[in-house]
Amino acid sequence: MTNNENQYARQRKWMFYLLAILVLGAGFTPYLQVFLGLLLGSAISFYNLYLLQKKTIEFTEAVAKSEKPRGIGMISRFAAASLAIIIALRYEEYFNVIAVIIGLMTSYLVIMIDFFMNKNKDSA
Repeated sequence: MTNNENQYARQRKWMFYLLAILVLGAGFTPYLQVFLGLLLGSAISFYNLYLLQKKTIEFTEAVAKSEKPRGIGMISRFAAASLAIIIALRYEEYFNVIAVIIGLMTSYLVIMIDFFMNKNKDSA
């Protein structure tokens, strides 16, 4: 596996761990709306992370082959985030909208934490 593939696998693993913690929080705490909102936002965020990783791989392969690269899928990620907000607004009795918005940012937080935790390991 290349360095980027290892990085992508680590990020997906940490997102799975985070989603599992949120499921446990929704099941065992009295803050059901908040944890369901975080879970919805984080699930969409995980999907967006997967799309970003897939498009980045396609982009780098196209550049390596000297072909014209396609975009990295910004519209599809915005549409997924918009869908999460629409679901949260439609079913406000189940989801906390602020928690959904915070959950949508979790993949970026995982990317940053992964970078800072592994920047010294990768250079060695």
